[in-house]
Amino acid sequence: MKKLFLLIVVCCLFSSAYSLESNTTNSGLIINTWIWEKSIGGNSNPYTATPKTIGFNKKVVFTNNGRVITYKNNVEIRNSTYTIEKGVGFFDQLEHDLITFEGKTYVIENIDNQNLTIVSNNPDASRTIYKR
Repeated sequence: MKKLFLLIVVCCLFSSAYSLESNTTNSGLIINTWIWEKSIGGNSNPYTATPKTIGFNKKVVFTNNGRVITYKNNVEIRNSTYTIEKGVGFFDQLEHDLITFEGKTYVIENIDNQNLTIVSNNPDASRTIYKR
């Protein structure tokens, strides 16, 4: 009986550790202030926009309580929610971390301590690059 109980406990521990590992996303890395560097349009609408070409600065602040605050020239213009979850990318049909905010869903293409690149998860596939 003790062996069966021990086996159940061990199985539960391994199952819990596996489920925690498989559900990890980039949500911890996203929490910070990100300054917009440039946007690049997709194939159907090729363009490159930067703060210099557009005439304003933009930054987004992702908070640990699921809020994203958008600033234009250091003036808050939007305060909304965001979610990060696993999902399928439009172009490659592979699983990615997806972030949804301000009514749009993006594939998190790259994220590290200094860089964030998101790509709209639709046929346009415009790319937005932020720096810390």
